[in-house]
Amino acid sequence: AKRLLRGFRRTKRVSMNLSQSLLLRPSPAGGQHGLLHLVDSCRAAAHLPTLRAVHARLLLLQHLPSSAVARVKLIQAYAACSALPAARAVLTSSPDRTTVFFNVLLRALTAASLHREALLLFASMRPQGPSCSPDHYTYPLALKSCAASGSLRLGVQIHASIARLGLDANLFVAHSAISMYARCGRPDDAYQVFDEMQHRDVVSWNAMISGFAHAGLFQRAVIIFRELVGLQCPQPDAGTMASILPAMGNAKAEDIAFVREVFDKMQFRGLISWNAMLSIYAINGLHVKAVELFMRMEKDAVEPDGMTLSTVLPCCGQVSAFSLGKRIHEIIKRKGMCPNMLLENALMDMYANCGCLNDAREVFDAMGSRDVVSWTSIISAYGVRGHGTEAINLFENMLGQGLQPDSIAFVAVLAACSHAGLLDVGKHYFDCMTSRYQITPKAEHYTCMVDLLGRAGCIREAYDFIMAMRMKPNERVWGALLGACRIHSNMDIGLLAADSLFRMVPDQTGYYVLLSNIYARTGRWADVTSVRSVMASKGIKKLPGASNVEIGDQVHTFHVGDRSHPQSEMIYKKLEELLGRIRGMGYNPGVEGTLHDVEEEEKEGHLSVHSEKLAIAFVLINTSPGTPIRITMNLRTCSDCHHAAKLISAITDREIILKDINRFHHIVQGVCSCGDYW
Repeated sequence: AKRLLRGFRRTKRVSMNLSQSLLLRPSPAGGQHGLLHLVDSCRAAAHLPTLRAVHARLLLLQHLPSSAVARVKLIQAYAACSALPAARAVLTSSPDRTTVFFNVLLRALTAASLHREALLLFASMRPQGPSCSPDHYTYPLALKSCAASGSLRLGVQIHASIARLGLDANLFVAHSAISMYARCGRPDDAYQVFDEMQHRDVVSWNAMISGFAHAGLFQRAVIIFRELVGLQCPQPDAGTMASILPAMGNAKAEDIAFVREVFDKMQFRGLISWNAMLSIYAINGLHVKAVELFMRMEKDAVEPDGMTLSTVLPCCGQVSAFSLGKRIHEIIKRKGMCPNMLLENALMDMYANCGCLNDAREVFDAMGSRDVVSWTSIISAYGVRGHGTEAINLFENMLGQGLQPDSIAFVAVLAACSHAGLLDVGKHYFDCMTSRYQITPKAEHYTCMVDLLGRAGCIREAYDFIMAMRMKPNERVWGALLGACRIHSNMDIGLLAADSLFRMVPDQTGYYVLLSNIYARTGRWADVTSVRSVMASKGIKKLPGASNVEIGDQVHTFHVGDRSHPQSEMIYKKLEELLGRIRGMGYNPGVEGTLHDVEEEEKEGHLSVHSEKLAIAFVLINTSPGTPIRITMNLRTCSDCHHAAKLISAITDREIILKDINRFHHIVQGVCSCGDYW
């Protein structure tokens, strides 16, 4: 009491306001009422000095009839001010403590993720006597801490006590039991609790959906979700959308469409529901749909939060939706949402993926603090453009800042070395990763090294490197070697790589196409026919190329030979004009890698309508001179389109940024950032 009174004296020098007048008020009853009002208003760490002063004053009034109420309020207030030891001290010093006292502190401890402390407090209740016995508010809190800490054995004991007391019919208790069993790896027990419930509300269903999702039983979560929707009562809510989200990674198209249908029919769509639907699209690579949904969100005047923007920004980058990404940046500025490392990293990633390296660098340079993710993003941005030296300098600067590179940072710097052909530097960093930083290489690191060696023409060394790997090479490793064999027309090792791939992933289209191209480049047309016959017999079809471009607020997608666009006639007319002009500069379609069983003119016609050429023509007729052309592709660009894009850039005086599945090609005045090393 003396210590608290001293704190009050220090505080009163800076509290010449209502708070001070209440503290000094002499009337016991009126004073306590005003002081309790002050206690209720203390809800942040900055209020702690005032709260201590009020507490000191209340100690002088401790014999009033309502002193128990005052102590409960003090526990709540200290917890809200992040002063949990003080809250615990109030509980310990209370002679008339009851279950309510414990419940208030338990809630604060679980909210602060202090689950061990919460369970110890729970265990101390019953020995205090009948007035401190756990009730239907206590048990859900204890079960929550069991779930968060993985304390299954204690959770089962608590659930048994609940059943003996007849509290298992309580909805809140049952929901907590479902979550506890599911999160502790017992989803079948969770379902048993759910199945035995006589009455279920929407929270019951949400708990079971979430339980299966967190247990990795994604399809069972979807089944429960569909059952809930089929009942029509209760109606799915924001909690339902949040619960199904973890189960929707790599989801089936029909399940995604079903969740979207539920979302569209929801009467009240709060921000949580919007964020969940956006995330479902994003994690499944449906970036165009995510962008379109965000634009609908804007139209419906739903105010986004940081989670919304950090979800949609990477999608903008993936489809080169630069203008939307720029507008989101303005929203972030207007709302004063930075500094926020998550958002700043997402912004940097968006600009980099839209081909705006300078804008990405501006975001990076303006960051007040940077983590390894920030550095890795900017290193990768330079690396995929072939700016290997700049990427390496950034990596060294990161080390100079005292940051410890993780495995992903090493993937970024190794990939940068590969794209720039920095063979010796790449070897140095791989050795450094294992020897100095004790990071065990993963498949991604091995893939980068095989790609690095292969691009440099060291095909045999790359093969020997694979043979010496400490782990079994996966399809990405063998795929990198096969790709290198295509570049350097190495038939012998290419066949070895292809054989390994077809045993691992017999239905993967891309590897058949690579092998077919190796045969085609060496004129072995009979073998090309054999590969394509195998593809036909297995029902394997080549993935059609697609190119995305953004005009205004709309993303347009083109496929090879596409004539579905409303402006098709104008697009083909423009493309014919462009091809005519670049032929005058010596352009000759590279037909050696196309289908061998058609006439030469037909091969050339096939190349002329590749999706990236159509996209370039479309942007040229719909934008003003000097506007950069940004195209995102789902496949690796072909050498013919790369050559044509360089010439079109020169004759139209346009920057062309081609982002294919492997890297960026930033073309200015006919010169590409890749240096034709790709």
